[in-house]
Amino acid sequence: MKKIFCKLMLGALLTGSLVNAQGDASRITLTPYIAPEVEEVTQASTSLLTNKLNQVLNENGLAGNGMSRFIITANVTVLSKDVLPTAPPSIAYTFDVTLYIGDGIDGNKFTSHNMTLKGVGMNETKAMMEAIKQIRPKDEGLQSFVTQGKSKIVQFYNQRCDLIIKEAKLLESQNRFEEAIFKLTSIPEASLDCYNKALDLLGPLYAKYIDRDCKQKLQDATVIWNANQTVEAANEIAGILSSIDPQASCQKEVKAFSDKVAKRVLQLTDREWNFKVDSEIGLKRDLIKAYRDVGVAYGKGQPNSVVYNVRGWW
Repeated sequence: MKKIFCKLMLGALLTGSLVNAQGDASRITLTPYIAPEVEEVTQASTSLLTNKLNQVLNENGLAGNGMSRFIITANVTVLSKDVLPTAPPSIAYTFDVTLYIGDGIDGNKFTSHNMTLKGVGMNETKAMMEAIKQIRPKDEGLQSFVTQGKSKIVQFYNQRCDLIIKEAKLLESQNRFEEAIFKLTSIPEASLDCYNKALDLLGPLYAKYIDRDCKQKLQDATVIWNANQTVEAANEIAGILSSIDPQASCQKEVKAFSDKVAKRVLQLTDREWNFKVDSEIGLKRDLIKAYRDVGVAYGKGQPNSVVYNVRGWW
């Protein structure tokens, strides 16, 4: 009965916490991306253009950690370049800059926003940078562009929800729990129906993840202890065991093992081993943060050299 209650509590707390996680796991995020052909045009100004895209994302709460399938990107076209008869001579550039939001994996463009920018500088790079500085993240046209992009992303999840859920279940069946959690926690709260479907899966999925994590860490700790039963080894083991979720199913084995280590430490030092499992932590902490961190860690671990598909966007 107690075990059933704990499982119900875990599921309820996970669900309730996720509903309150509007600032992280449940929000829409985009990745700034500059295509190689645009880098050739902007050259030394590419980093400034990337920073401007990041400013747009930060202004609208769309900045994220790691790589997202949804991107904000830009195309830059030189409309005119003039040498001004100043002393010394300066360069005047006029650019056509178009920003895009879309699905960088499937290559679907969602929305765009066009601007004409001008810049003057002592050389080409400085003139180009002056032009890019004219991008204003709080501009009303940019704000409308971002709002349309967010709407299209929500529509993406609404239309593909069943497929996303199916993919997550497949990953779960392959014991790829982190990837499945990442996929489910990427669903924005704005896509309410799909978001709620994800809630039904996340509690049990996270339970499987912590169970596997517990067994692996217990195995690692056992290997260390069998190789060297010293106080130093015990302290290393304490670090491993303390990172195990107390709601994991192998806690009895963890308790038995830690008791064995504690007994040996007492023999070696005549002192009690400074290790204790906090059995309440799983119920008191912000549980959404626990498995949200799983998804975020997985996302951060993905390659940062993704080449997005923007063919046909400009």
